[in-house]
Amino acid sequence: MNTQYTTLDRSQSAAVSTNKVVRNTYMLLSMTLAFAALTAGVTMSLNLPSPGFIITLVGYFGLLFLTTKFRNSGAGLGFVFALTGFMGYTLGPILNAYLSLPNGTQTVMMAMGGTAAIFLALSAYVMTTRKDFSFMGGFLAVGILVGFLASIGAFFFELPGLSLAVSAMFVLLMSGLILYETSNIIHGGETNYIMATVTLFVAIFNLFTSLLQLLGFANSD
Repeated sequence: MNTQYTTLDRSQSAAVSTNKVVRNTYMLLSMTLAFAALTAGVTMSLNLPSPGFIITLVGYFGLLFLTTKFRNSGAGLGFVFALTGFMGYTLGPILNAYLSLPNGTQTVMMAMGGTAAIFLALSAYVMTTRKDFSFMGGFLAVGILVGFLASIGAFFFELPGLSLAVSAMFVLLMSGLILYETSNIIHGGETNYIMATVTLFVAIFNLFTSLLQLLGFANSD
């Protein structure tokens, strides 16, 4: 009997802990998305230039490393906002470039709407069905690495066809990452809400920029 009560207590404690991670993750995610939108807006209004490919990579991976290192301390929250704010800054010049083109406003709005629809639909699916997508971890890791290397190749060798293929690939990979990470959170695989927030934010960011490129190509003359 005591063993039964102990098992129930552990199950209830795990459920409470998981609910807390879910609540904190989505609260922090909404705050970081708003902060990134703010920094992107400031960058756009000031018409600041893009930091460049190398600085973007160094800034992103450097801040990601610091966020991961301090994920269990208060400093981790500061680095989360530094990382997402920096990503918002890099997004500003991209949005300005698209908005200056014919159908640019329509393209940006469609990409935003598509990103929101995909994220909400996939998150709701996992939350309601509680299906376990942990089996996708290895596939996503390899796919993201291949896509990242391909994007570098497309940039340096100026291959627009490859760039579009990478964008299409990343739409699928980031959709899978949303499924994987949401499942990971609700099943207790991810217990740190800072890292859960970063993963979902990166997935949303890459999903948006990939859709932006694909829709920009489709709407161009």
